[in-house]
Amino acid sequence: MSFGLTAVAGLEVGHFTDTRRPTGCTVIIAREGAVAGVDVRGASPGTRETELLDPVNAIDQVQAIVLAGGSAFGLDAAGGVMRWLEERGIGAVIGTPADGVAQPFVVPIVPAAILFDLWVGDARIRPDAASGYAACDAASRDSPAEGNVGAGAGATVGKLFGIGRAMKGGVGTASIEVGGITVAALVAVNAIGDVVDPRSGRIVAGARSADGRKLVGAMRALKRGELPARLDPRNAAGAATTLAVVATDAVLTKAEATKVAQMAHDGLARSINPVHTMGDGDVVFALATGASGASAATTLIGALAADVLADAVLRAVRAAKGIAGHGLPDLPSAADLAGAGHKKEPGDDA
Repeated sequence: MSFGLTAVAGLEVGHFTDTRRPTGCTVIIAREGAVAGVDVRGASPGTRETELLDPVNAIDQVQAIVLAGGSAFGLDAAGGVMRWLEERGIGAVIGTPADGVAQPFVVPIVPAAILFDLWVGDARIRPDAASGYAACDAASRDSPAEGNVGAGAGATVGKLFGIGRAMKGGVGTASIEVGGITVAALVAVNAIGDVVDPRSGRIVAGARSADGRKLVGAMRALKRGELPARLDPRNAAGAATTLAVVATDAVLTKAEATKVAQMAHDGLARSINPVHTMGDGDVVFALATGASGASAATTLIGALAADVLADAVLRAVRAAKGIAGHGLPDLPSAADLAGAGHKKEPGDDA
């Protein structure tokens, strides 16, 4: 049985990870379509087709969602996903004989969002249409890979004081089944803030001390007057963005899916601090496949989505592997810092 986002019937997940530098893209495919909503909270988003998901607009189902690295360049990956879907006849059907159209055609609906990972390696290498197509080829119902894969390949966390004091982020996924309904999340964690375990309050990964040997606690550092040299987003001092998809097999309307996406952001707020900053373009998509045939209260689905998204954030940084050398910044993982003998500092749980 699949764990994570693919535990939701009707969804497949595929990653493309570029071997030339840490970057990539992740695709979530709904071959039969899924009702979709979105909520954008960060101040530096890069998106495609999100306006279409407004409940007042006409289209209420999508065939795929793309999450990509590469900053705005990475939006090109969605074109490859569209081509892959079109070749298989998957998309919104346009035209009928009654319209005077001899041969109906399909237009795949593929919203997308990107994160900033150009700090890591050669910035001229970024996901493109071929990357999106390859991610579709790799898609399956298997439990999605986590860590340094897909959109999380070049992801980092704890950038409030610059990339030199950051740590490795990545992709994480989680799911829960309650009363015959499944709710799940997949996230690419690439935050300016620290990742915090909401159960204990302990920082799992984030900004490091100047010598790189311990976690400083970004908010504690700010409160004691240790201010970042540059916070103006025009300087890209902490260009980041965390991208997430939450999903359910319950039946939801487009407006309900939008509300679920809004509520799911609480999961980011519980597990990333600070979040939704000027340098983050945080986006949460919500999908409802309706495969269970069951209706459920929007409040229930939204509450579960927030909880499972927080779990996925923690899984992302715990699955991540550190990178360094070959022109890359020194970006240890949570496991690396723990293995190097990081001792719990006073206030780590504060």
